Amino acid sequence: MNPEKPTANPKSSNSSNSYPFISSTPKGLFITIRVQPRASKNRVDGVHGGVLKIRLTAPPVEGEANRAIIDFLSKSLGLKKSSFSIDTGLKSRGKRVRVGDVTRDGLEEAFSRIFAGKD
Repeated sequence: MNPEKPTANPKSSNSSNSYPFISSTPKGLFITIRVQPRASKNRVDGVHGGVLKIRLTAPPVEGEANRAIIDFLSKSLGLKKSSFSIDTGLKSRGKRVRVGDVTRDGLEEAFSRIFAGKD
């Protein structure tokens, strides 16, 4: 379940924040995601409007897509599943996922590998 090379460049040329979908708050690190369920394969599909788009094969029923996004992020970023929790968007395609056990620099480095196609 390795993500393919994304179709959009994650770097925002007009911002010092190189990954606009990652946010740091007093409550921790968050990733803003747009999920497309029932895709042909699991993969990162780039950054669209400052949001990370991820395609999942799981259907959006009975929490399957939510479990799949946690599993996908865990494998893609090399972190434990317990490092992730869905903060908002349990029943929608737009989700905000809290990430623990990693620094912002570590998270950005992991996404750099994904976008470079090394994972």
